[in-house]
Amino acid sequence: MKLFIVTVISLILFISCSKKEEVKFEAFSPEAFAYDIGDSWEVNATVNVRGFAKVEKNDKFFVSLSYSVDLIKPDGEITKDVFTDIKEVTKKEVNDVQLEAQFDLGKTYTQGKYKVVFSIKDNDSEKTTSAEAEFELEE
Repeated sequence: MKLFIVTVISLILFISCSKKEEVKFEAFSPEAFAYDIGDSWEVNATVNVRGFAKVEKNDKFFVSLSYSVDLIKPDGEITKDVFTDIKEVTKKEVNDVQLEAQFDLGKTYTQGKYKVVFSIKDNDSEKTTSAEAEFELEE
């Protein structure tokens, strides 16, 4: 009887440990910075993404992510799609991807706190996610 109980417990532990947890499609660690480059501001923003679909081809994984960045001004006005791109990655192993955006703002932009909003789509699973980061324009 003891052997039966030990076998059942071992089997339950083996099955529960062997299940792969599905990682939620999410964006994390967004950052944004603005630099005064004389006649304009340069904005650099990044965000990391995980939980996307991976298509296996020739012993490598292929990932395709589309993303756009909206700018929210201090007065709440939104400028849509100040940056858009598609990031495609082919690697033997890929768990997360960093997305980058870089764009210029003219000197007509006033001082204050701005936000960038990343809107991200996994092109293989059709899932979407978003993240936002603040930055400040100051003289």
